[in-house]
Amino acid sequence: MAISAIISVSDFLSLINHALRSIPTDGMAIEGEVVDFKVSQGKWVTFDLKDEKVDAKIGCFMTTFQLMVPLAAGMKVHVKGYPKVAEKWGKLSFNVQSVELVGEGAYAKAYAALKEKLRLEGLFDAGRKRQIPRIPERIGLITSSEAAAYGDFLRILQNRFGGVTVLHVPVHVQGQFAVAEILGAFAQFNAMPPDERPDVLVLTRGGGALEDLHAFNDEQVARAVFSSAIPVVVGVGHERDESLCDFVADVRASTPSNAAELVAPDRRDIDRSIMYAYERMAGRLQYEIGRRQAGIDRSIAVLDRSISRISQDIAVLLGRFSHSFERFRLMLIQTIDHVARRQSMIEEATMRLITQARRRAAEIERLLMSLDPMRILSRGYAIVRSGGQIVKKALEVTPGTPLSIQLADGAVEAQVMTRAQQEKLL
Repeated sequence: MAISAIISVSDFLSLINHALRSIPTDGMAIEGEVVDFKVSQGKWVTFDLKDEKVDAKIGCFMTTFQLMVPLAAGMKVHVKGYPKVAEKWGKLSFNVQSVELVGEGAYAKAYAALKEKLRLEGLFDAGRKRQIPRIPERIGLITSSEAAAYGDFLRILQNRFGGVTVLHVPVHVQGQFAVAEILGAFAQFNAMPPDERPDVLVLTRGGGALEDLHAFNDEQVARAVFSSAIPVVVGVGHERDESLCDFVADVRASTPSNAAELVAPDRRDIDRSIMYAYERMAGRLQYEIGRRQAGIDRSIAVLDRSISRISQDIAVLLGRFSHSFERFRLMLIQTIDHVARRQSMIEEATMRLITQARRRAAEIERLLMSLDPMRILSRGYAIVRSGGQIVKKALEVTPGTPLSIQLADGAVEAQVMTRAQQEKLL
C-alpha cells in the first residue's frame, strides 16, 4: 500500500490526544487501588491506579494543589479527569482533576495521616489554645438548621442562660457543599467589625460514621478553626466521636449539648456567685467598721489617760503653788475646755465614719439587689422572646408571631394578635 501522508511523532500524538478528548469522561469516575504513590518537587503527584479484579493499571498524574485529601498506597479511590498521551514520553496517563476516598479503610488511613501532619505542625498544642469568655454576649453558631444538634444547643443554652444573642450561619455539615459552606461561615464571622463579632464560635453537628464526618476532618476546615481570630468550641455527635476539628479547637465539647454548657454559665451559679460576693463584701465592711471603732476607742482611752494625768499634775501644782491658784484655775479651765473640744471633734469624726460606712454598705446592698434579674421581673416587668431572640420593638413581630414571656415566677407562651404604635406616656 502506498503511503498517502507522512506526519511527525508530535503530530501523531496530537491526533491521539484529540481522539481521546472525544471520550465522554464528564460524570464518570474510575475506581481502583492506589499503588506507587509519589510526590515530586513538592508539587507533582503521580501514582498508579490498579484494578482489583484483573491485572490492569493506569498511571495517574495531578498537582498537590488539586489533591484535597491525603493519599497513600493501598487506598481505594474514585478519580475524575481525562486521558492523555504525554508527548515527551509517548505514554498514556490519566490527568486527575479530583480524588474521592472510598470505604472506611481509606478514610481511616487518610484521617491518621492528616492527624499526624497537623500534630507535627503544632495545631494541637495546648499552649496555643485560648480561653472562652465566662459570660458571652454574642455566640456565633455554625451548624445545620435542620440538624438535631441545632435544637439541642439552643434548648440547653436557653435553659442555662437566656438572653444571649445567637448569630446562626446555617451550613451543610456533610455532603459536597459542607466544606465550602463551613469555610464561608468562618470567613463571615471573622470579617465582622470587632464590636459586632461573636465572643465565641461554636461548630457542631450530630454523630456519624467517619465518612459522614469528612467536613470536620477536612484540612482546610481544621486550619480555619486554628486561624480563627475568635475562640472556637467544637462539639461533634456523641462522646465516642472525634474529629480533627476537635483537636484543633480552643475548647472541645463532647456533644452539641455539652457545647452549650461550656459556652454559657448556669444562671443559678451566677446567683450564688453574686450572693457570695455580697456576703464577703458585707463581712469586709463589718470588719472594717469594727476595726475603725476599736481604733477610736483606743484614742478615747488615750485621751482619758491624758486627762487623768493632767488632772493629777494640776492637783500637784495647786498644792505646790497655792498662791498661784487663780492662775492655775484658769489654766485648768482652758485645758479642760480644750480636751472637751478635742473629744467632741473625735466623737463627731467617729459618727461620720460610722455613718459613711453604713451608707456605703446600704448603697452596695441596693446595687447588688438591683443586679438581680428576678427582682426586676418581680416588679411587673417581663422578658419577651420570639424564636429565642429578645423582642425590643413592636416592629420586630407581626400578628400571629408566637412569643415566650418570662415572668418572675415562670414563663408563658403567647401569640401576637395585633400590633400598635406606642403612644406617648406623658
